[in-house]
Amino acid sequence: MKFSEMPYKRPDPEAVKHDLQELTEQLKNAKSYEEAKAVFLRKEEEEKAVDTMSTLAYVRHSIDTRDEFYDGEIEFWDEIGPELEEYEQAWIEAMLASPFRKDFEAEYGDLLFVNAEIDRKTFSPEIIGDLQKENELSTEYGKLIASAQIPFEGGVYTLSQLTPFITDADDERRLAAWKAEGSWYKEHQERLDAIYDELTHLRDAMGRKLGFDGHTQLGYYRMQRNCYTREDVEKFRAAVRKYLVPVADSIMREQAKRIGKPYPLSFADAALQFRSGNPRPAGTADEILAQGQKFYDELSPETSEFFRTMREEELMDVLSTEGKEGGGYQTDLSLYERPFIFANFNGTQGDVEVVTHEAGHAFAYWMNRKRIPTEYADPSAEACEVHSMSMEFFGWRNAEGFFGPDARKFMYSHLADALTFIPYGTMVDHFQHIVYEKPELTPAERHAEWKRLLGVYMPWMRLDGEIPFYSEGEGWQRQSHIYEAPFYYIDYCLAQTVALEFWAMMRKDHDEAWKHYMAYTVQGGSRSFVDLLKNAGLRTPFDEACLREVCETATKWLADFDLSGIE
Repeated sequence: MKFSEMPYKRPDPEAVKHDLQELTEQLKNAKSYEEAKAVFLRKEEEEKAVDTMSTLAYVRHSIDTRDEFYDGEIEFWDEIGPELEEYEQAWIEAMLASPFRKDFEAEYGDLLFVNAEIDRKTFSPEIIGDLQKENELSTEYGKLIASAQIPFEGGVYTLSQLTPFITDADDERRLAAWKAEGSWYKEHQERLDAIYDELTHLRDAMGRKLGFDGHTQLGYYRMQRNCYTREDVEKFRAAVRKYLVPVADSIMREQAKRIGKPYPLSFADAALQFRSGNPRPAGTADEILAQGQKFYDELSPETSEFFRTMREEELMDVLSTEGKEGGGYQTDLSLYERPFIFANFNGTQGDVEVVTHEAGHAFAYWMNRKRIPTEYADPSAEACEVHSMSMEFFGWRNAEGFFGPDARKFMYSHLADALTFIPYGTMVDHFQHIVYEKPELTPAERHAEWKRLLGVYMPWMRLDGEIPFYSEGEGWQRQSHIYEAPFYYIDYCLAQTVALEFWAMMRKDHDEAWKHYMAYTVQGGSRSFVDLLKNAGLRTPFDEACLREVCETATKWLADFDLSGIE
């Protein structure tokens, strides 16, 4: 079935609540494991139906935020989701108290119950109204970003459509594009400040209502941190400052020389990696997707079938259009056992990275789409990001197909970007810890903290106020995760470290690296992040030596890479 043919019907919330209540009672009253398992499986099927309707509404609203019907459906889901959580929690309590818990663990593993113990710490009926308000504010932020209409050179562009101009090789044009984008954010900064201020205080209050000393621990539980702590994350951030920031700084110093610009770099100049321009895909959106098919056909039989299905069943919406939300994501339509990819192609290197990154997520789901319980189809977020970021590096195998004459530029810039990204992503995490440790900070004080952290994690950036918003130390407001998913962003950094492990393996033996990738992927979400890595013969990013060694390997590769003939 094609995505456009998938029917959407708003479920009756009272019927859903009633069914959940009935299933919970049946589980409590089960006289044998066979009875309890039958109830468990019925609950799985009913949950798939409800979740898929929610996802269809979310995706179709993302594709066109101006669609009044799906705008109304998002309001419905924002309100009903927290109400249903109360009934889900009753089910969780029944599962945890079941006399057949050992039988469930024997068949499905104990992670189901480890995660259930975490989930029940994240909810109380007392915070239903707060959760609804949080959904409302997050939706408002997404719609505000999607609504951007930025005048530039006689045209009007969304934020995504403006992206090619902010990496343009012409210095004046690129700077003008950055100023135009920064000006849009400045014009809307009062509302951006207000939304985030309200979200911060709301989340802090929820944490306190649930017995925590604020939002941070609640945020970790909501991200389902089941195998590491905030102390582990602090150690990782320290290792990034020790090993990666100096490496990233040297990369940016070389970039300044290459493009003939003074160090430290302005935001506009940091966006230009080569004097002749950044790598651009060789072809239209359709041609990029065709190259994606070629890449996946050659990679493995499993990836070939997967990507062909994605194309034939219209499970990707990748063009940047008016009214469309920014960014990109992958999600699951579990009723149909299909993934879906949402993106905004704009003629930049990122278009190809969608075909590898988001498709890396989608392929992992594809390989685990029949798992029971359904929650085992996907691991926790940092583990999911390993699928996507590592697949980007496997994409080097088809670099010439994707980028044509810019293939060498792409490989160099992709690795350089991976190394310079981790300090940025770690800074996002550090910033959020400060914010939720000090919820009383004013908007101006939050901006000041971000500006201070820029000096620690990205010393190559010039903060002189030339570019509105960005060079004033306010650019964190463009990062949707900060608004919508607190503490998510460190997941990218942990995953990027593992992806660099895969990259180093590929340099030695591509086929062996793919074996490790598949060994990691086929486990789905049946194990914790650390155990997934261990079972696939990979090192944890919490091992300081892991980060140090991938830095050394990548730094040497960049230094030895032949850039002759590339301006």
